[in-house]
Amino acid sequence: MARQKGSAGSTIMIKRVTASGEGGHHGGAWKVAYADFVTAMMAFFLLMWLLNATTEQQRQGLADYFNPTIVRTPGASGEGVEKQGKEPSDTPLEQVAEEIERQIRATGGESRQLTNLLRHVVTRMTDEGLVIELGDLTDQPLFVDDTGQPQPVLRELTRIIARVVAKTRNQIAIAGHVRAYPETLVTSPVWALSDARAHAVRNLLEEARLDGQRIQRVTGYADRKGKTANPMDPANNRIEVILLR
Repeated sequence: MARQKGSAGSTIMIKRVTASGEGGHHGGAWKVAYADFVTAMMAFFLLMWLLNATTEQQRQGLADYFNPTIVRTPGASGEGVEKQGKEPSDTPLEQVAEEIERQIRATGGESRQLTNLLRHVVTRMTDEGLVIELGDLTDQPLFVDDTGQPQPVLRELTRIIARVVAKTRNQIAIAGHVRAYPETLVTSPVWALSDARAHAVRNLLEEARLDGQRIQRVTGYADRKGKTANPMDPANNRIEVILLR
């Protein structure tokens, strides 16, 4: 302390503060901001890597995983988007058909063995409802030989169909169709075979957690409703999953 005398004779105290040599506390906000910046850059470069390392189908599959939705047209109730996990909705049948094809395309992109899935599927609208037709290919049948034992490709197709159809309220019918067999056979297998295949698909759909109470009928039509002029054409081997109106 130093003392000085003022003009009135009073003593003035002057206090000198010696700096400690350490800087003041500047806070840690900049560290948080820097960490956020680094995290954002890592996410950006990861996104760039994914865009270059994946196909269009794989990217669609990733998008579907994080946003599994069916967009429905708003009706009188004013409802908008129906998401997975909510109650099934009255989704337009045309939109269900589009969703099934989109799901199949996404799945096909994830596995090279499933790239031909879409070739097995034909969808069409009828007075009865939406028909999802699953048909044999010459080089890839849906069942093992002339039996009702499903091939892996059919199991994958029914899983996709069950996942999409579960988001609707429509009742369901299943129809089995098979090609004709030579008349020289003592006993034709067409009735039993078409019925067995239709029930095999019913079992697969229920195994994929589709509510079995929604299935109203399972029918075997034998070779009575062929698709081609040749009744023995393997293209006549098919299963129809019908979303009833």
